[in-house]
Amino acid sequence: MEKGKETMAKYRKLGRTSSQRKALLRNQVTALLNHGRIVTTEARAKEVRKIAEGLIAMAVKEKDNFETVTVQAKVAVKDKDGKRVKEVVDGKKVTKYETVEKEIKKDLPSRSHARRQMLRVLYPVVDVPKDNAGRKRNTKEVNLVEKLFSEYGPKYVDRNGGYTRIIKIGPRKGDAAMEVILEMV
Repeated sequence: MEKGKETMAKYRKLGRTSSQRKALLRNQVTALLNHGRIVTTEARAKEVRKIAEGLIAMAVKEKDNFETVTVQAKVAVKDKDGKRVKEVVDGKKVTKYETVEKEIKKDLPSRSHARRQMLRVLYPVVDVPKDNAGRKRNTKEVNLVEKLFSEYGPKYVDRNGGYTRIIKIGPRKGDAAMEVILEMV
């Protein structure tokens, strides 16, 4: 190697410090998997694509890797209005419980590992209904990992990679950076 000539980086630095870059990419991967498409610059899209395709490949590989087990669960008894039924025990009001059998999916070790790998990248997503934006009520936590396993896994099972596509939409007005749409195929 000649003096003064460094080797090329294995990834794009995107003009950011490592922590900012990691946050940006995590944000964009999360948005892509949640909405199915994002508009961004070409360089970012190519980096986001790498991470997203890895996660989807993991989901495809591990989608059926669980066993269904029956467990005994204590469930609070509810009345017709959906309120918990209370009973008095030793002068205290206590919620009344009944035991029911429940079927749950139990991850096998490799799927459990894949789930943690995904959670390392994805940010928590909160879904806010349109009509009461800005309010805390009726917001739901979106389980993106479950979406990967149950939706994207079966959808892409007979594809070998190439789960995303990049469509160029032209240069941006401010700095003429090439803008693209990155979407799930």
